[in-house]
Amino acid sequence: MTRLRVAFAGPHITFQDAGRMGHLRFGVPASGPMDRKAFAIAQSVFSNPPEAAAVEISLGGLALDCIEGSVTFAVVGGGFIVQIGARRLGAWQVHTLHQGERLVIRPGPWGCWTYLVFAGRLLAPHWLGSSATHGQSGLGGGTLVSGQEVIVQDARTLPAAEGAIPCPIWARPRPVIHAVLGPQDRFFSPESLDDLASQPFYLTNAYDRMGLRLRGPSLTPVGALSIPSEPIVRGSVQVAGDGLATVMLADHGTTGGYPKIATVVSDDLDGFVQLRPNDAVRFKLVSPAQAVAMARAADRALRAYVTRGR
Repeated sequence: MTRLRVAFAGPHITFQDAGRMGHLRFGVPASGPMDRKAFAIAQSVFSNPPEAAAVEISLGGLALDCIEGSVTFAVVGGGFIVQIGARRLGAWQVHTLHQGERLVIRPGPWGCWTYLVFAGRLLAPHWLGSSATHGQSGLGGGTLVSGQEVIVQDARTLPAAEGAIPCPIWARPRPVIHAVLGPQDRFFSPESLDDLASQPFYLTNAYDRMGLRLRGPSLTPVGALSIPSEPIVRGSVQVAGDGLATVMLADHGTTGGYPKIATVVSDDLDGFVQLRPNDAVRFKLVSPAQAVAMARAADRALRAYVTRGR
């Protein structure tokens, strides 16, 4: 067993697993990782199962003191800076932390989210069978706070596994994201639809695990603010009465009444969340058939990556 103590934790530092499946019909968000591909790659390093817990780290950063034992760990996701004591390292690497050492993970040159996984079983509370944390309520594994102890059972040290993890190009931030129009594009003028497809939008500081608001051309809906609430999926581009678009993310509500002008292709969401506030993003509209083909190709690429070995 390895015991760690949280010396510092910024906002939005949570325990996550692959997501709480099967509860959307009861009004319970799936939650899970913001960057699902990075999470899957991180877990594959130690052949951890998808339901295994990991620590999701935001731009707020995290510092952990190892107070007992040793454990090998991996950091996969954005281009964060990783430090063990005075040694300055990087993400997309495997290292070992020993008793008495401090591990610091903080923002680096790119990305908003990264994942800390261990060679061992990270203990985290469960809610409805999952340790995925719903950020606003804290239900699930929970939010990490200073002074908290983190336990890794059956911790292993794997010197042979240490070193760099290849970062595929599709794991980088994506300034162009593909989307399918609808389901309520009929409530928007031709000019608004043209702006969506041709103009840049910019990420704002108004974001959390539930969604991210964009700044750009007004996409004011016409006569649509009284439509009945209906299910929402991850990637929905929802537009309120002020004309500002919000892309719904991991902790999105299960229903909503604002019109959705488009839906981002699932694979592009992982790269989208790695963009930072004030970064520009453009929408490239595709057909449903093209979106399905893209999703299948992305799934094949991820499977090939995680099964090829290191």
